[in-house]
Amino acid sequence: MFKNYFKIALRNLTKNKFYTSINIFGLAFGLATCLLILLYVIDEQNFDRYNENAKRIYRVNNELKFGNNHLDLAVSDAVMGPSLLKEFPQVEQYTRLQKFGSFLVKKGDQNLKETKVAYADSTLFDVFTFPVISGDAKTALTEPHSVVITERMAKKYFGRSDVTGENLFINGKDNYKITAVIKDIPAQSHFNFDFFVPMAENESSRNNNWLSENFNTYILLKKDADPKKLEPEFNAMMDRYVGPELKSLLNLSMDDFQKSGGFVRCSLTPLEDIHLHSNKVGELSVNGNIQFIYIFSAIALLILLIACVNFMNLSTARASSRAKEVGVRKVLGSLRGNLIQQFITESVLMSFVALVIAIVLASTLLPYFNQLAGKNIQLHFLFQPLMLISFLALMLIVGILAGSYPAFYLSAFQPIKVLKGKFSEGFKGSVLRNSLVVFQFSISVILIVGTIVIYNQLNYIRNKDIGFNRNQVLVLRGTEALKEQAGSFRNELLQISGVVNATMTGFLPVNGNRSKNTMFPSTSLDPKTGISMEQWSVDESYIPTLDIKLLEGRNYSAQFLTDSNGIIINEAAAKFLASKDVLNKKLYSFDDPQIKKLTEYHIIGVIKNFNFNSLRDVITPMALMLHRESGSMAIRINSSNIYPVIAQIENKWRSMEPGQLFDYSFLDDEFNELYAPEQRTGKLFITFAVLAILIGCLGLFGLITYAAEQRTKEIGIRKVLGASVGNIAGMLSKDFLKLVIISWLIAFPVAWYGMNKWLQDFAYRISISWWVFAGAGIFALIIALLTISSQAIRAATANPAKSIKAE
Repeated sequence: MFKNYFKIALRNLTKNKFYTSINIFGLAFGLATCLLILLYVIDEQNFDRYNENAKRIYRVNNELKFGNNHLDLAVSDAVMGPSLLKEFPQVEQYTRLQKFGSFLVKKGDQNLKETKVAYADSTLFDVFTFPVISGDAKTALTEPHSVVITERMAKKYFGRSDVTGENLFINGKDNYKITAVIKDIPAQSHFNFDFFVPMAENESSRNNNWLSENFNTYILLKKDADPKKLEPEFNAMMDRYVGPELKSLLNLSMDDFQKSGGFVRCSLTPLEDIHLHSNKVGELSVNGNIQFIYIFSAIALLILLIACVNFMNLSTARASSRAKEVGVRKVLGSLRGNLIQQFITESVLMSFVALVIAIVLASTLLPYFNQLAGKNIQLHFLFQPLMLISFLALMLIVGILAGSYPAFYLSAFQPIKVLKGKFSEGFKGSVLRNSLVVFQFSISVILIVGTIVIYNQLNYIRNKDIGFNRNQVLVLRGTEALKEQAGSFRNELLQISGVVNATMTGFLPVNGNRSKNTMFPSTSLDPKTGISMEQWSVDESYIPTLDIKLLEGRNYSAQFLTDSNGIIINEAAAKFLASKDVLNKKLYSFDDPQIKKLTEYHIIGVIKNFNFNSLRDVITPMALMLHRESGSMAIRINSSNIYPVIAQIENKWRSMEPGQLFDYSFLDDEFNELYAPEQRTGKLFITFAVLAILIGCLGLFGLITYAAEQRTKEIGIRKVLGASVGNIAGMLSKDFLKLVIISWLIAFPVAWYGMNKWLQDFAYRISISWWVFAGAGIFALIIALLTISSQAIRAATANPAKSIKAE
């Protein structure tokens, strides 16, 4: 029986090649898009799950409320991990990580810059699963002046992986012994370092200050431990230790601190939740966003539904051509169940063919998709047993769902009416088909609105006045190697034609180098008036080089000896001081909490707020402090051709540091990197939206085809009676355009809610204007008109004699 169904299905499909091709390829494109989105979602959800004990690993976060300052941190103090291990038997082990920064590694005659470097405790391998290729994991991070490297780095510098015992010459002065080589950390990790330096070399790791949060601390809980019950106990421990520090530093009891609205508490984030559910200060890398997973999963489902709807529409559109076949088969004794099985067999067969094509398409497009999404998803994921089983199940479900409506619809024809030529329901008679059109175009309008909003927000980010001029600023790294020659090097650069200014500093608005401290407007150190501020070390040239606007007061000057205790604050800090005239006011801070050294500063200037974090974050108080630092250099260039200027800068560099890497970038490129995740997500959304709209157009094409075929006789008579092509095309289009307008009423509120929710992630964002909805609606209408008109005009220009005769 099935063999017969298969033969008839194959015969019918090959007989109508045009509609079969549209059906199969429409479904194939929908499935291929779903497969790519599915791979993306699986990749995002699999972060950090390579760890054998992933479900027992938690990161310890700190949250601080102090006066008007509220900090939600992914880091904790140095003593947190050791204290938790000591006081709670439920904690099996702890480990800490802290970004090292970067260093230069000698390879032959070159010094190569490595940025993926971290301090790590010797317990790193007790918590995380990093397979060791060579060396001893238990002692790898215990020796001074040693380093653990990944296999990729071993091959980069030595051409082989077994390099334990070899030395790396770092920063032109130090030999670091390689004590272990580990396998490369998977890309699906919330941190991805290539070098681990023993934490013992980090002096701040031995700090006993409970109010200094600088370390990413992870704990491994025992199997029977309940993290929800442990959190209150951890916070009780913090209160015991933080209380004496508050009393010592501020002469403030914990009760008074809490009564003033302040608190210091910790929380636990499961390792598997960090990538998609955490966006705190001090993250080791830019994380994903669970909202994007929901959005893309919804788009995948909608595209799949649109593809199935198209299938139904196109199958139903061909119903009249198979109506007599159904009538004859019923007269000859075919049962309705046999007909349903026949049509579902055809549907499943097309679904299977579409799935094969979809897998081929997904495999072909995967490299381009990886490039677009910034991923490294491998092709073999498509062919894992679980995936293949899922694909086959999906094929059956799609085939049955997509074929069910045409099967039940066609098999319900009454033979006598069909054979007498009375089969004609007309388009207006089907509530389901009308609903499908509304559904498809509601989705299209939602996606068009989403595309416009995302594009406008990303364009707003690129062009917003961020308070400093990021254009034509060269950032030169590794200038600490210049040591005493740093000043001379800067002076020589200023002699180059095209170099406007240069500043020596490790603090730039794009590099993530940050330093926070709390300052007080009086020596009473009242926590209610404390201001948590960014404190950046800069020189006299910092403000003019970055073209930051000075609103009040003056810049630093070598002519004023007291400037060493002068600070320049931003508007946000001035607002906290609640005073119109802040110049010459005093601010106090603990430069060394251990010995309670209180330093007095006087405000000499106020600068305009500038974005030194992502535009997702509100600009917080900051202070620029005069202090020589040579970690990097920002050089402003004014030239129509900057590359000859860069070549001259490089020559100056090599004359002073011939063995050091000339490592530079542009400030605007680094700024754009801050928003790379949003840029990628925006491009993905726009791509998927375009695909969904194109696939939706196939459904509309199917419906207009159906409507034209159902009204063939009417069209012929109208033409004989003098109706023009425009009249007939308008008649066929009118009903569809009404449905498109109804789809606006459904889509606009949904689109507004969804995109307004997405924009909440940005502290600085656009407002959704009325024209966005008007433009999306008109664009959807144009798409509908173009799709409808092609088939409507074809039907209107057909020979009426043939259509009337055929009826």
